[in-house]
Amino acid sequence: MSIFEIIMLVCFGAAWPLSIYKSYTSRSTKGKSLSFLIVILVGYVAGILHKIFNQYDAVVYLYLLNFFMVLADLLIYLRNSRIAAASSKTPHSTVSAPLSRQ
Repeated sequence: MSIFEIIMLVCFGAAWPLSIYKSYTSRSTKGKSLSFLIVILVGYVAGILHKIFNQYDAVVYLYLLNFFMVLADLLIYLRNSRIAAASSKTPHSTVSAPLSRQ
């Protein structure tokens, strides 16, 4: 178990709760990247597999925690993209121009 690996995972993990909260409350995908979230997930999967097959220790739980936080953010991203798509399909009410005086 490496203290540096623990510090890295704690630091990375500290950012995700705020990101999840902002994604959930904003109901928008602005400032998010689906490909970025997927790359981060793949990285955590690689870390988890390394811990399971090569160097199993308790740090695997930090990888799992971070993985699930990123997964939650990704699922919220998908929800938000559906919300955006649904709102763009809804017809917008048109505002009539005021009648001009003649």
